[in-house]
Amino acid sequence: MKIAFDADMAGDERAHWWRALTRALPDAEWLDAEVVGTGSAAWRAADVAVVANPAPGRLAACSRLALIQSLWAGVDRLLQDATLPRGVPIARMVDPAMNQAMAETATWAVLSLHRRAFDYAAQQGQGLWRVLPQRRADEVAVLVLGLGQMGGATARRLAGLGYRVGGWSAQAKTLDGIATSAGLAALPAALGSADIVVNLLPLTAATHGLFDRARLAQMRAGAALVNLARGAHVVEPDLLAALDAGHLGRAVLDVVATEPLPPDHAFWRHPRVTLWPHAAAQTDLRSAAAVVAANVAALRRGETPRHLVDDARGY
Repeated sequence: MKIAFDADMAGDERAHWWRALTRALPDAEWLDAEVVGTGSAAWRAADVAVVANPAPGRLAACSRLALIQSLWAGVDRLLQDATLPRGVPIARMVDPAMNQAMAETATWAVLSLHRRAFDYAAQQGQGLWRVLPQRRADEVAVLVLGLGQMGGATARRLAGLGYRVGGWSAQAKTLDGIATSAGLAALPAALGSADIVVNLLPLTAATHGLFDRARLAQMRAGAALVNLARGAHVVEPDLLAALDAGHLGRAVLDVVATEPLPPDHAFWRHPRVTLWPHAAAQTDLRSAAAVVAANVAALRRGETPRHLVDDARGY
């Protein structure tokens, strides 16, 4: 089996991925785009493409592809490539280690908001020694948007800590011990009931710009937004306005519309914004390589690979 590999990564990271993948599938013929070239006969003959945000057009000539395996959980950029060979199934990365890492970061954000860690950090900068009011976990309502692999792991982790956790998704889903709702009609009430909103939705046409002025106004006064999904979910001027007006208490942002964040962006200096550099949950090479190997093995056996993208939903 011929496997094409193309990844938009820095040199060292790319080399690490190459080693992990070729070790996981040593009997495959691996084709590195940077070595064989995307216009070569060898590249065009690939059976599988393993990619991480390849530039548009890179897979256009691969007429024999039976599977495109993404190394990232998000496939929004990949789906925007109109030149992808038609009819080829696309599998997104569902990495158990990555799911747990996202749940850990969300837990850090919720705990920090609940236990006033950001406020105490600000007081430290002012040389101010003052005890702030403390609430119990079961007095804090947390809403997780998106109940897929990451959202489900996050909701269960937070519920285990005693928070009042709710979940919302586009399609109806159930999670033991979690109050769930679904559909756009249910979203305003869900947002209005939460002290902390954790966004883990996929980026689709329906969720692009979801957090605009009107949607942010539906959130509870003083609530916090934790965005760990995609920067394009948020209309940034509207978020800044909601923070400046005091309607929202804080925004914890792992993702932004333009990455890296421009040095003159207001988020850098805003007292109610906490930033991470898109580091909430990095794909683990070891477990992710095993996921790729398992999907390729399924394909060889004539079985359907796991976690295929639904074109109708966009993820």
